[in-house]
Amino acid sequence: MNAKQEEALIAECRARIEAELAEIDALLRDTQTDSAPVALDQQSVGRLARMDAMQVQAMAQASQSRRQGRQQALLFALRRMDDGDYLDCQACGEEIGAGRLGVDPTFHLCVRCAK
Repeated sequence: MNAKQEEALIAECRARIEAELAEIDALLRDTQTDSAPVALDQQSVGRLARMDAMQVQAMAQASQSRRQGRQQALLFALRRMDDGDYLDCQACGEEIGAGRLGVDPTFHLCVRCAK
């Protein structure tokens, strides 16, 4: 891959990463109240309603955890771009294929090392 192709690939991946980060930030803000502790007022809410609220809370916390993990992977990819080693496999140093980064811009291993 020549320098011009590398620059275009990095610019495209950066745009995708920044868009996904913005989406994740918005989702984390919007769903923050869903993972808040469930009030266990047994006088005003029945047992099934409390169980349902606790299940919704657990699902929201799991989603939030997955989003934060993805957010960290995206930030790591941006750091690698800034450091100038975004296209290099973190294990062997070989170039990561454009097709692989097109699938997921957070990949940091070449196909051989990922196996």
